[in-house]
Amino acid sequence: MLEPLFENASIDLKIDGKRIWFYPRISTVICDWPEACTFSLTYKSSNSNYPCHFCLVSKDNLANTCLRKSQAVLRNKENTKKYYDNDTTKEASLEPVYNYFWDIPDLNIYDATVSDRMHHLDLGLYHYQIEFTKELLSKSSINKFNRRIAEIPRHPGLKIFAGGLQSIARLTANEFRDLMKVIVFVVDNLHNKDLSEVYVKWNEMYLLSRLETFKESDLKIFQKAIDDWANLFIKLFQNISGLKFPKLHSWKYHIIDTIRKYGAINGYTTETYESLHKTYVKIPYRLSNKRDVETQIMKMIRRRAIILQKQMEKKYKTSVPLNYTSKLFDFKFSEASEFCEKQKNNSNLNEKMRKAVIMDTDELSNYQSDSGTCYAHTLLVTQIVFAEIVIFQKYRYDIESISI
Repeated sequence: MLEPLFENASIDLKIDGKRIWFYPRISTVICDWPEACTFSLTYKSSNSNYPCHFCLVSKDNLANTCLRKSQAVLRNKENTKKYYDNDTTKEASLEPVYNYFWDIPDLNIYDATVSDRMHHLDLGLYHYQIEFTKELLSKSSINKFNRRIAEIPRHPGLKIFAGGLQSIARLTANEFRDLMKVIVFVVDNLHNKDLSEVYVKWNEMYLLSRLETFKESDLKIFQKAIDDWANLFIKLFQNISGLKFPKLHSWKYHIIDTIRKYGAINGYTTETYESLHKTYVKIPYRLSNKRDVETQIMKMIRRRAIILQKQMEKKYKTSVPLNYTSKLFDFKFSEASEFCEKQKNNSNLNEKMRKAVIMDTDELSNYQSDSGTCYAHTLLVTQIVFAEIVIFQKYRYDIESISI
């Protein structure tokens, strides 16, 4: 499958019974930071000398919001391969292994390993922000924090934390997003104005990250929102943790360039794949007896697919024509008024039929609209026969003679 990548050749691939011809290319690698380090063969430690897989920024500058370009030289095949050839990979926090992706044309593996929003923000920086907030607050404020969360009333589509926020280690990305909706009000007046403001700035930045398209003006607004949040985040929490976070650095200095090159973040997020992983792997695994797990999971997935397929099938009811036993009378719609007047005294009609044709002219508008088109209030007419009308449309083509 990957051979044509090296040969710059095309392949034929059969998908859904159709043969498709194309040139395969690796555009982006969507992953969390540890996996990005695996692809780029950089050290998986924020304490390494150069922990960012995008650039050669020193670990001491990870929380620096005023970096010069010379302090964050971008990694590429050329400058990283020099360290490998000179046997000095340790100086650039590189594994002493030849990188497989160096030989693939038109690919810079260091910027192709894009930041995944779910791991980068929801389960990453936002997780840290809540964790540091709890460390910043006093014990009485933490109790008030948990009580406020527990007292939030139920609302459709909103996760309720009835016991407060005792532990955030096992929270999912969806649960962190639910916290974003309410936590601005939870932290209000618990510490200082900056604490409330950092969550406001976070929400502004997060909403911008979910835009479907970006213009250059949008990117400038987005960069300012990132800077405003990052400055407050560092101001509040640097004394607590030191903030040696590659994710903080890459979000501030690399995400805008990534959007310029690869498009909106929505196009390279793992949210869809992670939700499928939960449905098709985690849940079936819990339902298994933990023996011969793969076989059991495949059986459950196959059954689920069959059930979903049956539910998606459209079932059409076969219409059964009515059998008419007799024809009482016929008339034209244009003569409906005369017909009704005549049938009011028809002795062959029973009482209900007679009431059906007794209609004042004032009620006529209830039974017709659109310039007299009759709608479905008919009670007595049992069969409508339309005359066969043939419509001819005449087209005239004028062909000019062209001399050659």
